Amino acid sequence: MEYTEFLEKKKHTIGNFGFDATFFPEIAFDFQKYVIEKAVKKGRVANFLDTGLGKTLVQLSIAQNIIEDTNKKVIILTPLAVAFQFIKEAEKLGISDVEYSKDGKHTKKIIVCNYERLHLFNENDFEAVILDESSILKNFDGAIKSKITNFIKKIPFRFLSTATPSPNDFIELGTSSEALGYMGYMDMLGKFFKNNQNSVDSNNRNIGEKYYLKPHAESDFFSWVNQWSILAKMPSDLGFSNDGYILPKLNLGKYSVESNHTVDLSGQALLFALPARSFHEIRHESKHTIKERCEIASTLHKGRTSVYWCNLNEESKLLKELDSEAVEILGSMSIERKEDILMNFAEGNIKRIITKPKMTSFGLNWQHCNHSTFFPTYSYEQYYQAIRRFWRFGQQNEVNFDLVISDGQTRILEAISQKTKKAIQLHENLTKNVNGSFVDVRKEFNKQITKPSFL
Repeated sequence: MEYTEFLEKKKHTIGNFGFDATFFPEIAFDFQKYVIEKAVKKGRVANFLDTGLGKTLVQLSIAQNIIEDTNKKVIILTPLAVAFQFIKEAEKLGISDVEYSKDGKHTKKIIVCNYERLHLFNENDFEAVILDESSILKNFDGAIKSKITNFIKKIPFRFLSTATPSPNDFIELGTSSEALGYMGYMDMLGKFFKNNQNSVDSNNRNIGEKYYLKPHAESDFFSWVNQWSILAKMPSDLGFSNDGYILPKLNLGKYSVESNHTVDLSGQALLFALPARSFHEIRHESKHTIKERCEIASTLHKGRTSVYWCNLNEESKLLKELDSEAVEILGSMSIERKEDILMNFAEGNIKRIITKPKMTSFGLNWQHCNHSTFFPTYSYEQYYQAIRRFWRFGQQNEVNFDLVISDGQTRILEAISQKTKKAIQLHENLTKNVNGSFVDVRKEFNKQITKPSFL
């Protein structure tokens, strides 16, 4: 056996589980048809498409292909209040065999439900499962996450969809691979990554704690990711025209309040305020500046359709007191109540809402709104997802996203800035290395791209 042949046999390759797609919506862009075709053929795939690229259209089209070929049922899992968007989109696509189930009962072939209601369903009823905004899984507690994992691993056809597959590092892709039934997370780490946690330099200083991609394994890693994923922030990432896909201007505002407390976490008096460094110091700083930050936020929102993004219950309570017209979304509310508020906001019946990113920053399309205030944390994914509720293709106005901090929280903005740069680099590396291997197989989807009338 030749050495090159030996190396080829060592590569981790993945076969197809699916079939040839036959259903393509008339209003679908060429790049969306390409994604549908590739995903259905693969049968188990992650669609890493950015916000506004038509993930809902793609997922519904995949589901329609599944039921037409197998005559069996498909379940689509969504974040809160996103299910109704699927039903509305299905009507535009001419897909009628679909319903939103809130109680586990279903008579149609395509069933849409929230992640939180999955326990009401039996996995044996379904031939395929589609996880919308799949990166949200890490926000659930262990019980819900375990239920989802056990549910999907018994289903033949599996599809994931998210705009943020690896917001912090390549290693996060392992979760997606494992959910699809491919290489497990720990197996991926062992095959492609090295842990430098115990590494020290010549001065005996720790130089890092994260896994990093083995240099000699980069080519194989990206080739492996390419086998089970499709990645795009723009149609051009897949070799298609960007005509009709222009984002509006994004205005990032920064409003800072003076930190006037001079007591540290231990109660020790300080001569002057110092920038918060640790997580606990940041939280301490946040609690001592709630009043000032909320007052600024309420002033910025006056008379506008907008969203308050906060993190602490105390912030939410005070914002409600300062803005009586705003509707507060609380974690203690029932699923039904949360959905009702979010749907009414999306339809323009509510002008302002107060919510937390980890509850409502995924999947929702709020193109009718172009302003929000955001109390940032170190989470880049929450920051990015919150922005993209408004700043997305089809938005007709400039988007204003105002960050409100105390002067002691500047390190948060520095961290977000660095994470933003890293996320861009990660995407560029993935796009270059993953998509590069199938750039020449665009098929015959070459018709002129036109913008749908409803955008």
